[in-house]
Amino acid sequence: MNVAIHEEAVANLPINIDPEIMSGTPVFEGTRVPIDALINNLADGVSLDEFLENFPTVSREQALAIIRFPLEVLESGQ
Repeated sequence: MNVAIHEEAVANLPINIDPEIMSGTPVFEGTRVPIDALINNLADGVSLDEFLENFPTVSREQALAIIRFPLEVLESGQ
C-alpha cells in the first residue's frame, strides 16, 4: 500500500523546521522540543501526561496533532 501525503496536511502540523533552531531538527512550533522526543518517549512507555509534564512548553493539542497525524492520513487515503 502506498500513501501520498499532501503538503497542506503537513503544513497544518505544529512543527517548525529552522536551521537556526536545533540545527534544523523538526521541533514543536514555538519550542525547542524535538518532535522525535514525543515519539521516543511514547515508544519507551512514557505516558502523554508524563511527557507533557517533562516538556511543559509543548501543549497537549500540539502533541495530539502529531500522534493523530498518521491515523488521519491513513483514514483519509491522502
